[in-house]
Amino acid sequence: MLALKRFSRSFANYPQIFADMNENEISFLIRGAAFKVHNSLGPGLLESVYERALAYELRSLGFEVKTQLGIPMIYENVHFDCGFRLDILVNNLVIIEVKSVDILLDIHHKQLLTYLKLMHKKLGLLINFNAISLNKTALIRIVNNL
Repeated sequence: MLALKRFSRSFANYPQIFADMNENEISFLIRGAAFKVHNSLGPGLLESVYERALAYELRSLGFEVKTQLGIPMIYENVHFDCGFRLDILVNNLVIIEVKSVDILLDIHHKQLLTYLKLMHKKLGLLINFNAISLNKTALIRIVNNL
């Protein structure tokens, strides 16, 4: 965590460096920000609390962050409004789906994979902040042709 703080502090004033990062480099810093939010707030809160805190942390690092972004579904050149909304999009590259549930289910994985495919993005992070710790079952990378 100390290395993350040093790294993020040293580049916080250089938004161009963050703009040139690839998905894997961005996901490393996202994970650090998620750990910070989880350590500060702990489990047991609503998803919206974690989403706002994580978006704040990522913006403070210098990332471009969009929240609650509508996702269109296009089939045979017809736009369908399915009501899909992703939680967080970082630097227009990495989708974050925030959860606060007892256990992540297959439907949560499918939800993020659907968003990745519809948005033509390569990497997403599924984060369950209701877990005791953000281990490999609570913070999951989902890849779409990376």
